[in-house]
Amino acid sequence: MSTVDAGTLQDRVGPLRFRTAVVTGAAGFIGSRLVEVLLDLGVEVRGIDCFTDYYDRAVKERNVAASLAHPKFRLFEQDLAGGQLGEALVGAEVVFHLAAMPGLVRSWTDVAAYSHCNVVATAGLLTEIVAHAPTARLVQVSTSSAYGLDATGDETAPLHPASPYGVTKVAAEHLVHAYRSQFAVDAIILRYFSVYGPRQRPDMAYNIFCRALLEGTEIKVFGDGGAVRSNTFVDDCVVGTLQAAQSATSGETYNLGGGVPITVIEAIETLAEVSGRVPNVRHLPGRVGDQRVTIANFDKATRDFGYRPTVAPPEGLARQWEWQLALFGG
Repeated sequence: MSTVDAGTLQDRVGPLRFRTAVVTGAAGFIGSRLVEVLLDLGVEVRGIDCFTDYYDRAVKERNVAASLAHPKFRLFEQDLAGGQLGEALVGAEVVFHLAAMPGLVRSWTDVAAYSHCNVVATAGLLTEIVAHAPTARLVQVSTSSAYGLDATGDETAPLHPASPYGVTKVAAEHLVHAYRSQFAVDAIILRYFSVYGPRQRPDMAYNIFCRALLEGTEIKVFGDGGAVRSNTFVDDCVVGTLQAAQSATSGETYNLGGGVPITVIEAIETLAEVSGRVPNVRHLPGRVGDQRVTIANFDKATRDFGYRPTVAPPEGLARQWEWQLALFGG
């Protein structure tokens, strides 16, 4: 069903102490990969996804198609803000909340949608957890955008989100803390840093770069290309998420990143090398709210639950290129 080496992942994650999980955003980029890994490790998974119009529904359906054939997986097409989640939540031991409206650019022009998907929906999920799964652990997925234009410190760094997207994700974090303090929800928060790899969303940079190389079209770079990212390969992200679900301290926040900083231009050069194609790069003015530097300090995650990323950008970008080449040809 998947390319997961279950034995290797079991070694990295450790013995699972839960057998039933809920994954919101189950048909998305990271969520669908998490679902696959959980199923491969023997967990019963209930997925929830409302299939927003952020990108083509067919992409999400392809992401989750193989999992739908698994006897331990069930997908609920629901909006978290609408309640009525009891059937999915009852008996769940862990709830992985990955569902969100992503992306910086659109958030400037559709604040209402971001508020609904990232804040109202999170409140709806929390209310339903209290009602139907009060002993479940909630793994709340947040973002490095919480820190603002420069995300280089540890989890104690001030939060200065520089886009409506970042603002709504920080608001969701505060909701989680409120429900933890008032309703004893067992919750942790994970701030992901620039996740990439197979199934990356069509609006994300590396997906766009790969498509441009496949099609022979220009690669538009916003700014001078010197923006730095410590990109997180999707499998490292999933392993860290499972490790956190098992062993992170309740109420704490953790960064999950890739550990190897790389600039936008260096990423394009790497893709050119692995693809054997010559990129046609055109520089455009920088976009409002784009982060300049994101370098994840994940020492706390390493200390508390053993998180150590293993896939560096050359390998990860090669694997993403191979996936897009196989999917779209060229």
